[in-house]
Amino acid sequence: MKKDLHPTSYRPVVYQDLNNGTTYLTRSTVTTPDTIKLDGVEYPLVKVHISASSHPFFTGEERIIDIEGRVDKFKARAAAGEAAKDVRAAAAKKQATRAAAKAAKAADQVEIPASTEK
Repeated sequence: MKKDLHPTSYRPVVYQDLNNGTTYLTRSTVTTPDTIKLDGVEYPLVKVHISASSHPFFTGEERIIDIEGRVDKFKARAAAGEAAKDVRAAAAKKQATRAAAKAAKAADQVEIPASTEK
């Protein structure tokens, strides 16, 4: 095995789940400017968006964790798509009504030729 392969700067670090505020005290080499006071001792703080205490696989419950607004963006795109679909349908209906009116007007203007009886 290679020597000096693994880091030696392990120290106690607190990981905090931003969804439910759960904290875990463990050892790590991660560097962070944030700190937290836990049991009267100040530790480096690493904020995580999801951990075992909030992940649906471990909690057994389903919930949407939307950190970057993905769900909101999807709902906005879906609403815009529905609105565009409604606009297209209204335009198609209006165009069909115009075409029908034009055809009816053209049918009314057709002259019936006089019979040529001798």
